[in-house]
Amino acid sequence: MTRKAGRSGVVLFLCGALAGCASATAEPVAPLQDVSGMPADDQSRCAFENRPDREVSETKGPTARFPSVRRVYGVLGDGDDRRRVLLCREADTNLDGIKDIVRTYNDRGEALNELADANYDGKIDTWITFSRGRVTKIQLDGSGRGTPDETRLYVAGKLSRVQRDTNGDGRPDVWEIYADGQLQRVGVDLDADGHVDRWDRDAVALRAADERERERERERAAAEQRSGSAPPSSGAATPAQRP
Repeated sequence: MTRKAGRSGVVLFLCGALAGCASATAEPVAPLQDVSGMPADDQSRCAFENRPDREVSETKGPTARFPSVRRVYGVLGDGDDRRRVLLCREADTNLDGIKDIVRTYNDRGEALNELADANYDGKIDTWITFSRGRVTKIQLDGSGRGTPDETRLYVAGKLSRVQRDTNGDGRPDVWEIYADGQLQRVGVDLDADGHVDRWDRDAVALRAADERERERERERAAAEQRSGSAPPSSGAATPAQRP
């Protein structure tokens, strides 16, 4: 059964396989009104076909010709304990009938992973990893080779480190180090041996750090002057300094 002929019947098929599907499905799916021109394969990455333990909800945005969001639920328990949890959600963000972003969840509703085709060329170029619902890693393919050439690592929701493969050999050769989300230094591998040969510190970050240190010094000097433990800073010579 092709997607063009069967997508609108997916929910009906699953409801037929699961007793009480109508009462358990909180988001009923309206019949599709316009399926002409729908791709035979919408590049779905949610596992639900021929799965009696899955329920599917499809919705269509106000300007979309085809269903643009699909939610796949896992059915857990039996009888009065029967419940469903969201396991996978995918969307067609440019409304061409092809799903270009998918996110998976654990049975507690926490995001696990996300895949995306950000440039709509039919290939995944963005990989996102979550931990306890927060982003911990983002990998990007900027070259179109199908593998990541940039990795961004996050700690407590803030960017911590970035590594890039700029020469296409599959190994990082540029490293960026961040503190509190601010760039601190950049390391470069000049001879492609996998090791940093030069560290460049970010001038803006250094100037900001220097200014903060100068401000602290000014505050300490002002406090000492107020307490009488330091000579006035007016520039006037002391008696011992006068000729």
